[in-house]
Amino acid sequence: MTAKIRVAAAPISWGVCEVPGWGRVLDAPAVLGEMAELGITATELGPPGYLPRDPAELKTLLAKYRLQLVGGFLAIPLHDNPDLAAAGESAALFAACGADVLVLAAATGLDGYDERPALTDEQWSTLVSTAAKIRDIAAAQGLRTVLHPHVGTHVETEAEIERFLADSDLPLCLDTGHLLIGGTDPVALAQRHPQRIGHLHLKDVRGSLAEAVRTGKIPYTEAVGQGLYVPLGEGDVDLMAMIRSVAEAGYDGWYVLEQDTALGEDSPVDRPGQDVAASLAYLRKITA
Repeated sequence: MTAKIRVAAAPISWGVCEVPGWGRVLDAPAVLGEMAELGITATELGPPGYLPRDPAELKTLLAKYRLQLVGGFLAIPLHDNPDLAAAGESAALFAACGADVLVLAAATGLDGYDERPALTDEQWSTLVSTAAKIRDIAAAQGLRTVLHPHVGTHVETEAEIERFLADSDLPLCLDTGHLLIGGTDPVALAQRHPQRIGHLHLKDVRGSLAEAVRTGKIPYTEAVGQGLYVPLGEGDVDLMAMIRSVAEAGYDGWYVLEQDTALGEDSPVDRPGQDVAASLAYLRKITA
């Protein structure tokens, strides 16, 4: 196949996550430096506090590594009438640094992504209306907002994704890994809703571990530690079909390499960079 794609990275591929106790966190110069060495020219922000929150400092740091800011991830308990100040602050920071997308997730309000209390219909309505409010806050800063179906959030399963698409006008961040783990075929979803593709996270996962998470046999965090995510082309996501499908639908946004890595204290610090390099090589192969 032939497809011209814009590839970006994300700090989570180096184990940098917002979840307390997730694992060893490499320092920002090491992570950004490896991105630059791999020829990556753009990145998402990573969790709040990992990179500078002052726009001038952040722009200076990213410029040092010749990186463009794509946008960032914001997980908020949308169903619980949250304070939207954090959304405004994030949108202002993203916009000031040249980003164009806010990636929103419907957090449960609990730490991590291993538990998911059920929502009432009223809470679901609040989730939808809060997402719209954040969309408007971000739009005032010139940003697009996309809803990220994500394991351990209130928009995870296929039924929840379809319900959100019916109730909201927000486009989606299609995350190939989280969709598959949650029980959704990412290619089929993209084909059903070609006009709702607003952003793309490329992951590959081991299908057996994804099923174990989906059926409740093991928690998500444990599965990540067992190697749930693998370099692109080594798992069970049909990435070639996914890229072809979104390209045919006219998607011209970023393809963000985002493998949810967790590093133990004894994990080799060069492993994340090697995995990202393998994913880049696979992308070059299938898009040549």
